[in-house]
Amino acid sequence: MSKLNNPALKTILVTGATGFVGTALCETLSAQGFNVRAAVRKVDSQSASNAVSIGEINSDTDWADALSGVDIVVHLAARVHVMNETAIDALAAYRKVNVEGSVHLAQAAVKAGVKRLIFISSIKVNGEGTRLGHPYTPEDKPVPADPYGVSKLEAEITLQQLAKDSALDVVIIRPPLIYGPGVKANFKSMLSIVNKGLPLPLGAIHNKRSLIALDNLIDFIICCINHPAAANETFLVSDGEDVSMPELLKRVAKALNKKIILIPVPTALLQGVASVVGKKAFAQRLCESLQVDISKTQTLLNWTPLIKPDEALLKTAIYYKHG
Repeated sequence: MSKLNNPALKTILVTGATGFVGTALCETLSAQGFNVRAAVRKVDSQSASNAVSIGEINSDTDWADALSGVDIVVHLAARVHVMNETAIDALAAYRKVNVEGSVHLAQAAVKAGVKRLIFISSIKVNGEGTRLGHPYTPEDKPVPADPYGVSKLEAEITLQQLAKDSALDVVIIRPPLIYGPGVKANFKSMLSIVNKGLPLPLGAIHNKRSLIALDNLIDFIICCINHPAAANETFLVSDGEDVSMPELLKRVAKALNKKIILIPVPTALLQGVASVVGKKAFAQRLCESLQVDISKTQTLLNWTPLIKPDEALLKTAIYYKHG
């Protein structure tokens, strides 16, 4: 068995190792027999034994110690998208970490002899929404609509060029909304609202959204670690089962063992009110479709989602209530 295909002989560096995805990924990789190294800003008494300090991620980060002996890098760390951006020059702030920092890491990986870099990008590279029944594909022309999406696209382009000019494989993964135990932000807010049993004016929404469970994303990342055909490819990934917003709310309510009341308020009225109160982007996520086509992911890598959405939602709900 080659070194690339033997987990026990493979050392993986995970950036963003203390985040929502990174923590679970490190645990799963370790459980499967990989040698895992967790890149963190600062090692302290609470850090895991496999942690290595790299400071801030930018064009000056010293990656030498972190990359020594590493076979594969999973690059999760990023300046993440937020609904209410406060930076004066948001694009410059995103570029500093997501573009300059990522490219510097890849260049250091080339020097260190790393075989593969898996870059966790975002479906925001494709755009903000799709027509119902017309999902995004990896071959679509990217149309990012905000500074975060632009920064991720710029990083992808530069990393792909670096792969052409070196022996480093670059794998790009663009996930949609990720949910699972420990999820925060809007999904956690949705859990809280549904758990309170409050009536919601969302019963008239007829959309479809692709999501990905944390377990499914981690399983796919590990597939990309192991599979030779993943080299220098771009993948869209999801649970493989798109849901409308009302359907998602009903499934969340079931997972929480709560009743839910959905009032059929016209979508146009919802969006109009949201625009007036400065919540246009949030309403867009609630009302519009965003679907991804994972046929390439399934065919080229012979990958299928590890768990079904209802199982993933139940795990998420249990953690929310008792975690």
